[in-house]
Amino acid sequence: MLTLRYPLVLASGSPRRRQLMTDAGFAFTIEIRPTDEAFPVDMPAGEVAEYLARQKAEQFRPDLGRRIVLCADTVVILDKTILNKPADEADAYRMLKQLSGRSHRVRTGVCILTPDDTISFTDETTVHFAHLTDDEIAYYIRECRPFDKAGAYGAQDFIGLVGIDRLEGSFYTVMGLPTHRVYQALKKFEV
Repeated sequence: MLTLRYPLVLASGSPRRRQLMTDAGFAFTIEIRPTDEAFPVDMPAGEVAEYLARQKAEQFRPDLGRRIVLCADTVVILDKTILNKPADEADAYRMLKQLSGRSHRVRTGVCILTPDDTISFTDETTVHFAHLTDDEIAYYIRECRPFDKAGAYGAQDFIGLVGIDRLEGSFYTVMGLPTHRVYQALKKFEV
């Protein structure tokens, strides 16, 4: 839909982000650069997603040229603890048991790097989970293999379909990209 001043690069291997950008009408290429996803141990959990998105964008600065690079990172926060991607089935089970019947925050940080500017922001959604049975959790882990997802779940997968009773904020932020805010930010670079 938007015609941008420079070619757009989505710096993400996430199939969900790719689909959201496609559905929002953006023309883009994909380029991924390895990035250390460590963050300072004393950093508040609410700042981590945007910090990591900025770290990813910095990998492109030396050879950015006349391009726009879009980076994002999503974290799941239960109380004040970040639930990263699960290491294995037991870790996924532990996380989903913790989330069951409770509310948590999902924060997606975005960084847009252009030849003229750097824009970064965070969008937050509160997710309310119904009580999940052990059988539902086991089925989800077995069938959906959520090992590439923060907090061990995807809102668009089985567990989200049957377990999320309500959201306060954007569904797309939970999926990994607040497309409404990305669209508005990229409008600044429209031809």
